[in-house]
Amino acid sequence: MNSVSDTSGLPAPRSESELTKNRTALLRALPGLAVAVAVALAATLLGQTAPLIGGPVFGILLGLLAATLIRPLRGHMWRAGYRAAGTHVLQAAVVVLGTGLSLQQVAQVGGSSLPVMLGTLAVALGGAALLGRLLGLDPDTRTLIGVGTGICGASAIAATSAAIKPKESDVAYAIGTIFTFNIAAVLLFPPIGHLLGLSAHSFGLWSGTAVNDTSSVVAAAASYGGGAASYAIVVKLTRSLMIIPIVMVLAALRARRMRVDGHGLPARMPWRRMVPAFLIGFLIAAGLDTVGAIPPAWHPGLSAFGTFLITVALAGIGLSLRFAEMRKAGPRPLVLGGLLWVAVALASLGLQALTQTI
Repeated sequence: MNSVSDTSGLPAPRSESELTKNRTALLRALPGLAVAVAVALAATLLGQTAPLIGGPVFGILLGLLAATLIRPLRGHMWRAGYRAAGTHVLQAAVVVLGTGLSLQQVAQVGGSSLPVMLGTLAVALGGAALLGRLLGLDPDTRTLIGVGTGICGASAIAATSAAIKPKESDVAYAIGTIFTFNIAAVLLFPPIGHLLGLSAHSFGLWSGTAVNDTSSVVAAAASYGGGAASYAIVVKLTRSLMIIPIVMVLAALRARRMRVDGHGLPARMPWRRMVPAFLIGFLIAAGLDTVGAIPPAWHPGLSAFGTFLITVALAGIGLSLRFAEMRKAGPRPLVLGGLLWVAVALASLGLQALTQTI
């Protein structure tokens, strides 16, 4: 008798086969996941001593160094776990991040700031597409740098990576580029703001729309003083909500490119393929926070957990990387990131002047 049939001759339920397959995949992934978690723990400790850099950036750096210096960590037995960290853990991180984004925050910042946020986002995404093509960068690299600059740094790169499935090296280029200009912004924005005579409200809007990661926005605005930090944080969190429509569009475009019929026309795609499950989870999490189902006291713990999951994911990506792969791109990703950073910073100030919010 065929081993996949029962006594009635009918095939075994598909769910049993899927469960067995998932169990096997989990067991294969555990060793590499354990390594990624260990690297992430070390990166988190380093991030606490140097919060301007943060655990996620240390995660990808330590992962890359560990794989480079410890030859056994490059072995085949670890790869499934590294891959799981860079995909499934990354998707889980995006869902957890949604618990800290209330839709009510959009209303709190007021309509006067929305033109600046949307305008800087358009400059970042449009500039990434145009300048990235001129620099000869591949589509995934310029997309990741564009969303990282225009939305919210590493979190946006994480969400976009989970949707478009780029190469690990593309994620590394984007993370490194965003990190470089986060540091520059923290150091340069406060003195430039004082030189321009910006009010605390204007500087909060400027840093909230032109600085990438939340930690860097807080650092720059707190250094400026005068209450700029509180407004900058609200602007930054509202800007982070742009992840939702951007990732939905990118996921739909990727799904259509992967399914093309014989006439070169996009095949009809089920909505489940066009809207990834993790993004639905993100929306549900944000909705729960909006209606108050997530107690405010849980926010710090959930935020720390989400950041740790991103650190695990980036550690897995770092462990999968090789210096030889990264050298191939040369300085072009950094050039693109620098051009976009300057363009977004100038666009934010220009739009504030146009809307008379400066």
